[in-house]
Amino acid sequence: MAKDSYLVGLIGSGIGPSLSPALHEREADRQGLRYLYRLIDIDTLGVPPEAVGDLVRAARDLGFDGLNITHPCKQLVIGHLDALAPQAEALGAVNTVVFEDGRAVGHNTDVTGFAASFARGLPDAPLEQVVQLGAGGAGAAVAHATLTLGAERVTLVDAQPERAAALAGSLNRHFGEGRATTAIPADLPGLLKRADGLVHATPTGMAAHPGLPLPAELLHPGLWVAEVVYRPLETELLRTARAIGCAALDGGGMAVFQAADAFRLFTGREPDSVRMLADIAELADTVPAGK
Repeated sequence: MAKDSYLVGLIGSGIGPSLSPALHEREADRQGLRYLYRLIDIDTLGVPPEAVGDLVRAARDLGFDGLNITHPCKQLVIGHLDALAPQAEALGAVNTVVFEDGRAVGHNTDVTGFAASFARGLPDAPLEQVVQLGAGGAGAAVAHATLTLGAERVTLVDAQPERAAALAGSLNRHFGEGRATTAIPADLPGLLKRADGLVHATPTGMAAHPGLPLPAELLHPGLWVAEVVYRPLETELLRTARAIGCAALDGGGMAVFQAADAFRLFTGREPDSVRMLADIAELADTVPAGK
């Protein structure tokens, strides 16, 4: 007999205003499930990101069915899991952990989430030259998705050059040499003049990290802009880009599609992503902006 009761959670930093609990619980309610989604905020607990392993073990021992993992723990959690799904292993980043027969198995639903959102929101966007800010856990997933969507080349720019280089190496092994390159922030003016689009995959723009991730004057109307941050739905980057005429994609679609994929992993049931897209639009209007 299929289960009808689930306990899941989210581990991350500054996640108080996250929409994940509402997205999951609303869909579970519509399916007649008892579903409790708890926030496990490392800031509230006063523990460092490296404590993610202890938190995963505690959740497993307490009977959780699974966890979502967000910034800054998506890469740190890997060493504390029993197995990885192929996509999570290829990416070196995990955003979903499923507890199965006492084992913790890591998955990544960010890739499929971003790809589905991009195909829906920017279906005709050119993809010859894409610049991506951020090469962390979310950045790895988004770059993978962008190349899967058909981008000819993604140039990675990160405050930690070694992190960008490691991701570029991984992407080139997977997609072919030269598909991913790296650059430093000082290169952005020249890069963005020639680029088709900009993908933003850093925490800048979240409620706890307000502001723009790059100088506003580097944006131009010929550039599409895709955001990963979804709380708030309209970040300062998107607001600035739209004001000068850029085609722009908010992070809400990625949040919904990755949540739908995680819901499926936790429950084995098929979520209704169309209803969940309506949920996030409503929640964004009624829940104070945050992460």
